[in-house]
Amino acid sequence: MSSIKWEIINRHETRRVIVTRSLPGKRWLDILTGARCRIEICTAGRVLSTDEIGSAIGSACDGVIGQLTEGWNEHLFSLLRGAGCRVYSNYAVGYDNVDIQAATRHGIAVGNTPGVLTDTTAEMAVALTLAAARRVAEADRFVREGMFDGWSPTLLLGILLRRKTVGVVGCGRIGSAYARIMVGGFLMNLNYYDVRENSEIENYITEYGKFLRRNDVRPVTFTRAGSVEEVLKMSDVVSLHASLGRDTCRMIGRKELKIMKEDAILVNTSRGQVVDERALAEHCRTHPRFSAGLDVYEEEPRLACGLTLLDNVTVVPHIGSATRWTREGMATLAALNVAGILEGLPVWSDTEDILPFLSSDPLKAAPSIVNSEELGLLCYKK
Repeated sequence: MSSIKWEIINRHETRRVIVTRSLPGKRWLDILTGARCRIEICTAGRVLSTDEIGSAIGSACDGVIGQLTEGWNEHLFSLLRGAGCRVYSNYAVGYDNVDIQAATRHGIAVGNTPGVLTDTTAEMAVALTLAAARRVAEADRFVREGMFDGWSPTLLLGILLRRKTVGVVGCGRIGSAYARIMVGGFLMNLNYYDVRENSEIENYITEYGKFLRRNDVRPVTFTRAGSVEEVLKMSDVVSLHASLGRDTCRMIGRKELKIMKEDAILVNTSRGQVVDERALAEHCRTHPRFSAGLDVYEEEPRLACGLTLLDNVTVVPHIGSATRWTREGMATLAALNVAGILEGLPVWSDTEDILPFLSSDPLKAAPSIVNSEELGLLCYKK
C-alpha cells in the first residue's frame, strides 16, 4: 500500500473498505463495523494521487469512501472492478469528480450525501454575503494591525442589504435555503435563474408577501429570470449555487462581471470552476466598490494571483458544510451507502428526505445511489 500510513479498524473481517481521508464522528465506523467490514483509513491528511489510490485498492476491495477532491475516473473504476468492488461513495453531495458512466459500465454503485449539507452551506453563503456587505474581514484586519484609533463617521462604510434584490443562480436545495434566509431576514426581493421553475420558493415568497401585506408591510416579490445575465444585471447580491457542468464552467467571467452593478456582491459556495478566478481578481482590483465572498476556488488549494491581497474579497477555505452535525451526517450517509450495497439492501428513492437515516434507528436501505436505475438496483418501498 506504499509508504502512506493507514489506520486499520476491525481488521479481522474480510470485507475490505478503503476510506481515503479521516472522517469525523464514530457512528460511520459503527455502521461499517456492523456490516462486517475491515476499514482502512488513510491518515496522510492530504489529497491522494490517482496512483496512490490505485495502489491502495490492491487486488481485493469491496467498497470505498472517497472525496470530492479526488478524480474517480475510468482507470480507477476498472481497478475497483478487478478488485471485486461493488460500491464507491463520494463524501459530498456533488459528484462532478466521478465518472458515473465508467462506474456504471463496471457495475459499481456510486453514492453521495445529499440533504445534510443544505442549511449549513446556505448559512455559509449568508455569512459571506454579510461579511462582504459589511467589510467584516477587512475590518478585522484593520483592528488586528493596530489601525483603529477611534470611531469615525466614514470608517469602513458598507452596504445595507434590507430591501435590495438578491440574485440566486441555481435555485435548488441550497439556493432555495439561501433565498429564504435573505428574503425573510432582510426583506429582499428574489431574482433567480434555474433551468427548472422552483414552485416551492415561489409559493413561499407569495405567501410571505401576503403575510407582510396583512401586517401593513410592503411585500417582497420574486422573479424567475430568463438568463443568468438578467440576474447579474438586476441584483445587488448574486449567490452562485449551480452544479458544475459544461454549461456552467467559468459561467462568470470578464463579460459577466462587467454587466453587474458597480457595488454588487458576488458569493460562490458552489464550485470554484464556475467563476473565472483571474477575471474576478482583476474586476475586484479595478472596481473597489464591488465585493466578493468565496468558499471555493478554481484550482484548490491555490488561489488566483493577488486575490488574497484585495480588501474587497473575503476568502474562506472550503468550509461551506463545516459544521459538526453536517460533516458527521455526511460520514453516516456515506457509510450507509457502502454498507447498504454490501448487505444487499434496497436503495432509498427520496433524497429530499434523508433525515430518517440520521436517526438512532436508520432505515434498512442505501440512502443515495445516483446510478441505481442504470444498475437496476432494487428500490426501497415506503
